[in-house]
Amino acid sequence: MDTQRLIIFAVFSLSIFMLWNAWQRDQNPQATVSQTATIGQKINEVPSPTLGKTATAVIPNQSASNAQLQKGPRIHVKTDLIDAEIDLNGGDLRRYVLLKHGDTQDKTKPLVLLADEPPHYYVAQSGLIGQGLPTHKSLFTAQAKEYDLQKNANTLEVRLAWHGDNSVQVEKIFTFHRDSYEVNISYEIKNGSAASINAEGYFQFLRDGTPPAGDSRMLPTYTGPAMYTDEHKFQKHAFDKIGQDPKEDSVITKNGWISVRQHYFISAFIPQGNTQHEFYFKKVSDNLYATGVIVPVGEIAPNTTKNISMKMYAGPQDQETLKKVAPGLDLAVDYGWLTVIAVPIYWLLSFIHKWIGNWGWSIIILTILIKAAFYPLSAASYRSMAKMKALAPRLQRLKEQYGEDRQKLHQAMMEIYKTEKINPLGGCLPVVIQIPVFISLYWVLLYSVEMRHAPFAFWIHDLTAQDPYYILPVLMGISMFVQARLNPTPPDPIQAKIMMIMPLAFSVMFFWFPAGLVMYWVVNNTLSIAQQWRINSVMQNAPKKVKR
Repeated sequence: MDTQRLIIFAVFSLSIFMLWNAWQRDQNPQATVSQTATIGQKINEVPSPTLGKTATAVIPNQSASNAQLQKGPRIHVKTDLIDAEIDLNGGDLRRYVLLKHGDTQDKTKPLVLLADEPPHYYVAQSGLIGQGLPTHKSLFTAQAKEYDLQKNANTLEVRLAWHGDNSVQVEKIFTFHRDSYEVNISYEIKNGSAASINAEGYFQFLRDGTPPAGDSRMLPTYTGPAMYTDEHKFQKHAFDKIGQDPKEDSVITKNGWISVRQHYFISAFIPQGNTQHEFYFKKVSDNLYATGVIVPVGEIAPNTTKNISMKMYAGPQDQETLKKVAPGLDLAVDYGWLTVIAVPIYWLLSFIHKWIGNWGWSIIILTILIKAAFYPLSAASYRSMAKMKALAPRLQRLKEQYGEDRQKLHQAMMEIYKTEKINPLGGCLPVVIQIPVFISLYWVLLYSVEMRHAPFAFWIHDLTAQDPYYILPVLMGISMFVQARLNPTPPDPIQAKIMMIMPLAFSVMFFWFPAGLVMYWVVNNTLSIAQQWRINSVMQNAPKKVKR
């Protein structure tokens, strides 16, 4: 097998790796492991949302009826990072806007993460389980309609009140923080009745199963629930898996977090303390799902008060920030089976960016460093290919001599390789080794929110989006063509045609790849061309050995 065939094999392997990795990530998420002692014991006690019919607000793909969450009076909350709306009907977070992140399709507008209107239903709900206690269907009151984080304040507290018929009073408290996407949601329960109350709290995200607007079909990313526990580590639980097996929809643990992920952003509930709680996944209706956690409150004696609190993070998947919010939360940036390579690449890229300040130049410098690391292998490879190119006329004469006798042709070629001490496999080793690096960098660029909407220079205004004018993919195709010309021409005409068509095919395929990734490949190819051309020149000018 000659070098050109092996290059074709390596390219084919790259495609298979990428397709298999995408299939594994999106179609086969890890199953959750649950405790059978109390499975389903509390999930069914969480009230389902009340859906009212409407002609305008449609839950995507909902076949039963057009529906929307019932609405009540709204209060508006604004901090330096968040613009939110809380509906007093349940005290739900119904709208949550990230002021520092542009919308995927219109960068001039801030990104809306949570909303209770089309095209998506995605809200944060919470309530209490227990006789005569408020749920996310209960009506609360508030002292004001507008809450703004003051310039001299680091926190903003929003208190909602509810009064029951049995002398029970509950305050639901939202605490927002400056320069943070963390929100603390707590309940203060005052039992003014003559009887004890047993209570639990639940906190859940209600979301439809449709990916967010702007999610590429060519480069699909995971949208759905995910959780983490010390026992079972990071796991995904896809929307279409919810409800298939009740044992998979509940997990009892004393740690961890539960979340809903989408490209670049995550919403997570992180229980506090070391008390036992239950993570759950629940199908509410067609294409509408609840992902949440149930935490114990315990017995509330007459004329006493108890409190529970839950930390919520709803914002970008910034890895350094996620590490500080909760253990394992940074794993939500899921690089798949190549995490062991992707994490160092991300760390090195981030380190370079701290000094350069531009992600595009950081990618270029990273490419040079990777190329330098592979230099010894690349040099050996290019020397092997240079020798193969020098042998091309002799191999062509052998082809003409043996004609269609493939066996004798192969034996003669092997004899020449042995005599000239050429390894026909040597030219493909760097290509094969770089495949995991290439895929790892692909996931780093695809999932790192730090590079979202990050400009480089000239026409590249977003390194995580495709090149708007397809200049980089065309340059990559040209660089592949130049590389093919520097390599020995395959003796087989069919192989030669394939090698000529491949640059065009790859150029078209890379039209939909992130510009930062294509830029990496263009720079890598350019460095490879320079190195290969230099080695070819040195070997051509080297003194010939005189055979005795």
